[in-house]
Amino acid sequence: MDAGLAALLLDWRKKCLYNQETDYVFASAEKHGKQPLWPRSAMSKHIRPAAKKAGIVKHVRWHVFRHLFATLLKGNGEDVKTVQESLRHADSKVTLDTYTPGLMPVKREAQRKVIAMIGPTWTHASQITAASA
Repeated sequence: MDAGLAALLLDWRKKCLYNQETDYVFASAEKHGKQPLWPRSAMSKHIRPAAKKAGIVKHVRWHVFRHLFATLLKGNGEDVKTVQESLRHADSKVTLDTYTPGLMPVKREAQRKVIAMIGPTWTHASQITAASA
């Protein structure tokens, strides 16, 4: 586990009502810390209200976080194998086809490189002059 994440979780535990060694990190208040907060409950009681408060009007689901995680990994330049293993996919084809759409800045940079390889060298001024003619 990342050291920063571990520090955040330890800090969270100190602030929680249920912070004993036998309590869950994300504990159910209804079960007095002896059972975890179930994903459905966490989504309906905490995440969706926070999203609404933040002005997010789309229906937030757990799968959205999965896509976001994959996109952030790819945006950080991680290789497909790392993304595949982080998402626990058996096959990298699923990772490539489903979870990692091309990021617009990355696509633009890729296109720019191809144009630079095969096209003429244009300056910004010559493009403006040509476009206005």
